[in-house]
Amino acid sequence: MTTQAAHPTLLGVDVILVGSILAGVAALAVVLAIYAAVTVRDPMAKRVKALNERREQLKAGIVTSGARRRQSLVRKNQTTERLKDILGKLQVLQDSQIHDIQQKLAYAGIRKKEYAVAVIFGRLVLPIVFGLVAAAVIYWANYFPDWGSTKRFMGFAAAVILGYKAPELYLSNIASKRTDAIRKGLPDALDLMVICAEAGLTVDAAFGRVAKELGRAYPELGDEFTLTAIELSFLTERRMAFENLAYRVNLDAVKGVVTTMIQTERYGTPLASALRVLSAEFRNERMMRAEEKAARLPAIMTVPLILFILPVLFIVILGPAGCSIADAFANQSK
Repeated sequence: MTTQAAHPTLLGVDVILVGSILAGVAALAVVLAIYAAVTVRDPMAKRVKALNERREQLKAGIVTSGARRRQSLVRKNQTTERLKDILGKLQVLQDSQIHDIQQKLAYAGIRKKEYAVAVIFGRLVLPIVFGLVAAAVIYWANYFPDWGSTKRFMGFAAAVILGYKAPELYLSNIASKRTDAIRKGLPDALDLMVICAEAGLTVDAAFGRVAKELGRAYPELGDEFTLTAIELSFLTERRMAFENLAYRVNLDAVKGVVTTMIQTERYGTPLASALRVLSAEFRNERMMRAEEKAARLPAIMTVPLILFILPVLFIVILGPAGCSIADAFANQSK
């Protein structure tokens, strides 16, 4: 009766089994990558369609037609209206808070200003929910029996504070990611704006063209430029469209571009030369940030190098010698 040879092991781990699992994970990753590449969609298509529909409505005169049509056009969210009534009765809803949250929503790319009421309601309700959960886990279930009274109170207080700060932290995280994405694509957008201005396109046409060209690479920046181009086409004062762009983006570079656009519209200064100077400045700033990150890289890589890379190198280099020494001692003992 023949017996099958045992699989090779390394440090007590079956090499064949681990290799099979890693091969399966790699094959799954390849399939997912192919699926993501095949099913890629334009992130700007849905947003541009909605903005174009809004522009057509405004051009048709729906906004100035009458009170009944305005009510049908501006549909209020019933949920947010109920939350607003509840917060008003509790006397915790202030105009300054609403404007602050609306500004943060604009930075995060959320257009619906009525969500500010939901954020304020979440700041009111989440501390209670998190506090009840923490009290149930810490005091009632006694999940941490080793904790003293001070640690338990600190855990309960941390849960309540986290519930109060959670909505703002979420908005701040989204806004920071969106701002970074816009900052990366702004120099390229200004270069295209210079080309469009030198080609004789108007400002609104240049914004639309740049949004179309950069929509796939930088969807956040393309979204903002598309909205600005649409606002330039129907707002009574073109300055309002530029100020709205500065209001929606928390970036000093965009505010500088907006100031340049407003001065160009007012005094008739050459747009291409001003944008060329701004583009060079922003590109140099982006290069300086990249050099700064590259300079910090050795210090950042020190800890992973010591913890993960050097032990592996020691095992690879000294492992065969250690195995040979162990085999020699084993043979001598026999």
